[in-house]
Amino acid sequence: MELARQLTWSDERVELFHYRTKDKVEVDAVLENRQGRVVGVEVKASSTVRADDFRGLRHLADRLGDDFVAGIVLYTGTQTLPFGPRLRAMPVSALWQV
Repeated sequence: MELARQLTWSDERVELFHYRTKDKVEVDAVLENRQGRVVGVEVKASSTVRADDFRGLRHLADRLGDDFVAGIVLYTGTQTLPFGPRLRAMPVSALWQV
């Protein structure tokens, strides 16, 4: 819900979706702008992040190719961590930081 609220003041218009395949690969939130560029967001209630937490984001990135801008796992930890090209784990508190 917080992502939807954040979109109300964003300079760029984006639509918010949920992604799920028939094989139950999921991404919690998919933000897509008018040009078809996509950012995927997973939310984890954990202070640690594992590579497996990016499973849905990697699937989405493979499917979209260059239209996939970034994949972010929001977690309760304190550090921003890289997990490969265009993939990051970020503290959920980053939603309220400029």
